[in-house]
Amino acid sequence: MFALAKARASPIAFVLLKELQTYGEPTVKRRAAPSAAVLTATATLLLTACGGGKDSSGSDGRIVGADTTRPTAASPSVSASGKAGRPKIVLPSDLTLVFVDTRTGNSTKDAVLADNAERMRAVDAAITGTDPQGRGIAFYNTGKALEAAQSWVAGFEQAGATLTGVARYYDRTVTLTSKTAATLSFCADESKGFSKDKKTNKIARTPVTKNSYVLYETSLDKNSDGVWQTSQIISARGATKCRT
Repeated sequence: MFALAKARASPIAFVLLKELQTYGEPTVKRRAAPSAAVLTATATLLLTACGGGKDSSGSDGRIVGADTTRPTAASPSVSASGKAGRPKIVLPSDLTLVFVDTRTGNSTKDAVLADNAERMRAVDAAITGTDPQGRGIAFYNTGKALEAAQSWVAGFEQAGATLTGVARYYDRTVTLTSKTAATLSFCADESKGFSKDKKTNKIARTPVTKNSYVLYETSLDKNSDGVWQTSQIISARGATKCRT
């Protein structure tokens, strides 16, 4: 198991600490074979590794078709992943992730969507301290994505920051490339998600701009236990597709 206390944040992670004032993960330009330490993509709130490709710059009630746990002020949000062997992902009561398009009619694609959602929740659980050992991150990430996730979480720890608010994930499209490989693209609305100082509880509220909307392109691989693990995420802030 990967313990976050032992994870080393890369120099790149600290250069990107200024991006912790936004809700999700930082964005980077997509380059061929970059360092695994480069932090990119989601949420999430979210963390992973860059891959080759083009350049990139970088909710809120119940939604039809959305999969979300609406917590009360007194109780944390708990994921529905109660299957044997799967870690239970718990989020603090002031943080909500909303996932739209959770059913496609194809059981394999639905499994990809479900494990991607748990991956995004796992990253935030590690950042907010509800999963300090990073069990969810290790379960739902692999390879460079896992390394970058640990570095991103370590960056939040170094900055004394956590997350609060609401993030919505939508336009989620799965393409199955083989029996054990898939790609998933989706958008994130981070306009109502913010970073928060752990000591003072001061929320770094940022204005809503085009960069509040992020396009994610991810790769997932199915392991021997049947878990669709994220192996790569690339993100682009301000993507037109996510603002229309």
